[in-house]
Amino acid sequence: MPITTGFNHIATITSDLDKIVAFYSDVFDAKTTFEMAAEQGHPRMTILDLGGGAALNVFEASAEDGAVDRRRMGGRGPIDHFGLAVDSLATLEATRDRLREHGADIGEIQRLGSEWSLFFRDPDGMELEVCCHAGV
Repeated sequence: MPITTGFNHIATITSDLDKIVAFYSDVFDAKTTFEMAAEQGHPRMTILDLGGGAALNVFEASAEDGAVDRRRMGGRGPIDHFGLAVDSLATLEATRDRLREHGADIGEIQRLGSEWSLFFRDPDGMELEVCCHAGV
């Protein structure tokens, strides 16, 4: 049995921190738990509580300083994608609708083994997934 209890946080880089924070707050009801202004040697950052003990740590950087073109093959950086968990298919369907309302590029809900899955792209073009257990 693993000694870990799941993910604590995922860190990502954006060129527009305010846009990304607004997106995750509006679509997923994420809550800002920490903000840090840019300092010498450290970029501006925000930590978003995604629920269930998981956080998204978002750093702001220009393209020259490390922001990447996530729509370009090979430009995704060290994180290809991450999956956000929701509690039911009904919540997943409601999340799909919220993503559409916010103009996100989304796929269709599909069953992948024991999970329902929906892939989408955030405003930076990063591909992500929202999942829930499909049950028996």
